[in-house]
Amino acid sequence: MFPFKTSLNASTLFPFKLDIKEQIRIAAETGYEGIEIWIRDLEAYLAKGHSLQSLKRYVSDTGISLVNAIAFFKWADANDAVREQGFVQAKHEMEMLTELGCVAVAAPPFGNMEGVTLDEMAVHYARLVTLGRNIGIEPYLEFWGRAKQLSKLNEAAYVLMESGVPDAKLLLDPFHMYTGGSRMEGLAYLNGNRIGIVHVNDYPASPWQAEIADRNRVFPGDGVAPTNRFAKLLHASGYAGFLSLELFIEDFGNRSAIKVAAHGRNTIMKAYQL
Repeated sequence: MFPFKTSLNASTLFPFKLDIKEQIRIAAETGYEGIEIWIRDLEAYLAKGHSLQSLKRYVSDTGISLVNAIAFFKWADANDAVREQGFVQAKHEMEMLTELGCVAVAAPPFGNMEGVTLDEMAVHYARLVTLGRNIGIEPYLEFWGRAKQLSKLNEAAYVLMESGVPDAKLLLDPFHMYTGGSRMEGLAYLNGNRIGIVHVNDYPASPWQAEIADRNRVFPGDGVAPTNRFAKLLHASGYAGFLSLELFIEDFGNRSAIKVAAHGRNTIMKAYQL
């Protein structure tokens, strides 16, 4: 049984230097139900004179869903002025996304988090969600394993609770759970309705936890992550949403973008089979 849906994070295709339209085409042609786009790729596409409306029509023609966007605005920065500019950026980017038909955006701890308390972060996150929902976009709270603050699952859950935001949602990633030292069993305390999307990947035994980098991520099932346990806990929580392949492999050898995407979907289906 495979109780989830598959998505492709455009980062997986970065070595092929494709534009956003090509990324969408490949994801659709290889059977993914959703795709996560990157704001930088969207802006590069628009800078060439293309329009949001034409891209939206193309997405509609492919039948794929724009399930999330990867953005880097400093919504919780320690500096007040930088944070305010981050909200200006967030507003602009979320307005583009809603016009395109994308439903969500990642909200990681990007910027200077040193000295920012989790309670302060909860206030900033509540403000971000209010802004996003007024525009039509849901910000998914993401934790990064190497962040100065918001590096663990329990910290992200605390920010969600203290924000007071009804139905606020997390973005989960086993790589960040590993690098930040989050306990896998912590997932047992989550309600699946509070999970916005799940990034999927795997990691090798070497380099070890303190030294491993994003580029060392591998396809699901190719590493030592407790993927089967992760899948079971997700399912038990009631989550039946998207598993989005997020890799940063720098060289796939002779494999084409189509072959990489197709292989990635196959690894998700196999590794997350219950």
